[in-house]
Amino acid sequence: MVTVLRAYRYRFYPTPKQVEQLARTFGCVRYVYNHFLRERTDSWYERQERMGYNATAKALTSLKKQPETAFLAEVSNVCLQQSLRHLDRAFANFFKGQARYPAFKKKRRKQSATYMANGFRWRDGQLWLAKQQDPLNIRWSRRFSGEPTSITVSLDTAGRYHVSFLVEEEQLALPVTPKMAGIDLGLTHRVITSDGTKFPNPRFIRQTERKLAHAQRALSRKRRGSNNRAKARLKVARLHAKRADQRRDATHKLTTQLIHENQVIAAESLQVKNLLQNRSLAKAISDVGWHLLTLQLTYKAEWYGRDFVQIDKWYPSSKRCFHCGHIADKMPLNVRNWDCPACGTQGIDRDVNAARNILQAGKAILARADKLRHHENTTVGHTGG
Repeated sequence: MVTVLRAYRYRFYPTPKQVEQLARTFGCVRYVYNHFLRERTDSWYERQERMGYNATAKALTSLKKQPETAFLAEVSNVCLQQSLRHLDRAFANFFKGQARYPAFKKKRRKQSATYMANGFRWRDGQLWLAKQQDPLNIRWSRRFSGEPTSITVSLDTAGRYHVSFLVEEEQLALPVTPKMAGIDLGLTHRVITSDGTKFPNPRFIRQTERKLAHAQRALSRKRRGSNNRAKARLKVARLHAKRADQRRDATHKLTTQLIHENQVIAAESLQVKNLLQNRSLAKAISDVGWHLLTLQLTYKAEWYGRDFVQIDKWYPSSKRCFHCGHIADKMPLNVRNWDCPACGTQGIDRDVNAARNILQAGKAILARADKLRHHENTTVGHTGG
């Protein structure tokens, strides 16, 4: 049993008074983030001084006392402080080379506000936010155990309100199984496993492409700033949101199945951002959601006591014959079946062969890791004796 942090997201339906308060909160959070993003940028480029979280927190206190920004005191200070922490984390990720330079938050994009334990009240399955008298009307799709450590309230571009609970829970590991799988990620089939199972690609973009094109053309004809344009923009956003929900739901079901059925799962570590530069395949790659799939496999494997390993992206999984190890000189994408000139194996399925090679490489990586851990434990034991 391990202790994990799990996020539970639910949709809720605010009252008109809560809508007004949430809109004010979202606006203040966005204002604070953008204001101090500009302050930190100017501090560095004009004075070559770094402005960290502590400096911005002190400046926020002064900012709330100024007459032109006194409206910041109308919302919970917890949300404003968390906005500064999010900005500080964005800069930290940038300096580590893990993200781009922080960008300004826009009113038309997704809005969110984070409340820590001192910014909300949780009792008997009901949630009260700071500065609000009535509990949120939450649509409970499932329950969680434990007390929430923080919550995030959000409004997406489709006009839907969601609340996400971050809860610390005890998670039991799944029973050990001898089954292992290597997975090859594709476009025609979303996942191909080493035992020959192929999971089809639902192609969610193709399902809504005509409706989305029609809605976007209608949006382009509306006058800017008009109510009709706002309605048309909402229609486009709802189509995008539906497609994203479908992809997320299908990915959760697929990754949960893979985790429950296999003790070890091996996959390639693909650079999705680089692959998206191919204009011919960018839409198909975005639709299949490779990054989301590997991300879910990573944390679900940790939750349930499984091993998920990713092999090097340059490993020639498709060009290498699984039977004899021969590596072909070239393997264009249009070649789906091939014959090995070394061992004479005919009709090799490109994707299944790649999945088998990936599993073999993944098991080798895990074996080396186990030997290393055993060596370290032995060394520590001898040193301690």
